[in-house]
Formats: sequence, C-alpha cells, structure tokens
Amino acid sequence: MPTMRSFGIYKLDVIQGNYLTQDMVDRLKVGLSKQQVRLVLGTPLITSAFRDNRWDYVFEFRGQGKQEEHRALTVYFVDDKLARWEGDAMPASPIEANRALAEKTLPHISSAEDKGFMDWFLDIFRKSSP
Repeated sequence: MPTMRSFGIYKLDVIQGNYLTQDMVDRLKVGLSKQQVRLVLGTPLITSAFRDNRWDYVFEFRGQGKQEEHRALTVYFVDDKLARWEGDAMPASPIEANRALAEKTLPHISSAEDKGFMDWFLDIFRKSSP
C-alpha cells in the first residue's frame, strides 16, 4: 500500500564533479606534469587563474535534495610538477564506486514482492470483481 510519502514531491538525484577512485589516486606520483595528472584524474572541477599551482577535484551526490556524499581531493604543483596531494578517502575501485553509487541512487527500485501504485490500485478492482 502506498504511503503519503509516495505522493510527495519528487526531487532529482544530482551527481556533480569528479568521481575519483583510490586506484586513480594511487597512480599519482610526485613529479608528474600537469598533463599527466590530467590524464590520471581527468579535468579538475575547480581551477583558478590566480592559483595556477592548485587543482581541486570535488565530487558531490545529492539524493532527494539531501547531501549524501561529498569528497574532495586537492593537488598542488611546484614549477608545473606535482608536489603533493591531500583529500578525503576514495572508493577502492571503479566496481566498488559503482556499487556504492547504485545503492544510493536506486533504493527506490522495488523487489519482485513489492507492489507499485498501479498494482495496488488494480488490486482494488481485482478483489471486488467476482
């Protein structure tokens, strides 16, 4: 039976930024060029003309309007070579990252025994017919 929440306002899940994994971060090595870092991590979400020696990779997931996940990684360059990086823990591998994201974005998918609104609605007529 549907609850009152099922009739509420639907808010889209929003995924923004760079989805990085620990596998990607582990490929970083001091001394890599900016081009090499870009090949490993992708284009940074935030760069600044005033701070050319710092790139910020930010990832955010909002499910149903609530912040579910936020991760950031910052890489620092000296003379256009990677000097250091710091940030949050990342998912271990792409498989783990996809699994975790699917669990957060697809919880509304019902199991075979759960009924949707139309099944519930049609059951009213099925039960009343002889």
